[in-house]
Amino acid sequence: MDFGTWPPLLVVDVEGNGASPPDLVEVAALPVRGGEPDTGTAGWWLIRPPRPVTRFAARVHGLTDEVLASRPSWHEVAGQVRVLLGGVWIAAHNAHVDHRVLSAHLPGWEPAGVVDTLRLARAARPGLPSYTLDSLVEHLAPGLRQAPDRRHRARFDSYATSLLLLDLAKGYETWDQLAAVAVPPGLTGVSRPDGEPTLW
Repeated sequence: MDFGTWPPLLVVDVEGNGASPPDLVEVAALPVRGGEPDTGTAGWWLIRPPRPVTRFAARVHGLTDEVLASRPSWHEVAGQVRVLLGGVWIAAHNAHVDHRVLSAHLPGWEPAGVVDTLRLARAARPGLPSYTLDSLVEHLAPGLRQAPDRRHRARFDSYATSLLLLDLAKGYETWDQLAAVAVPPGLTGVSRPDGEPTLW
């Protein structure tokens, strides 16, 4: 795989407050350039949600109302997020979730394409017992010493996902081959019929 042929791409991850539909409490967007995650130009926002963080959500990601009390509201940071995401490709693990939540918070935004590392892993590593992010990190053992924060925080998960994406991409000769298996049904990036159900 010639990583120099990749389109502009950001690995994204979002964390919510546990409400339905969720309010965003954290967003990370990590560029991948030349086959490496570019932490120097990554975007990261902690956000004070309009509704309280549920106990379950706080147990998962550790972000409580007290932690977020002094952070800006989504209205204050939405413009920055929109500018960074622009019209580039995004990648995420189980990308329907991140795409859906970001689209709900950024009306009119549409990425150039969407890569799902869950779909990519199923195609590139068939037969694994599980395809959760935790299981894939354990199976592929990417170097996470440089990862910021901890699991279930947006910066950590976007960094881990970027390493998984780069590792899995090695099995494909071209970006188009990768996109053909990694773009979820109904999302932008490739034109092909696919009736496979989604996970969320």
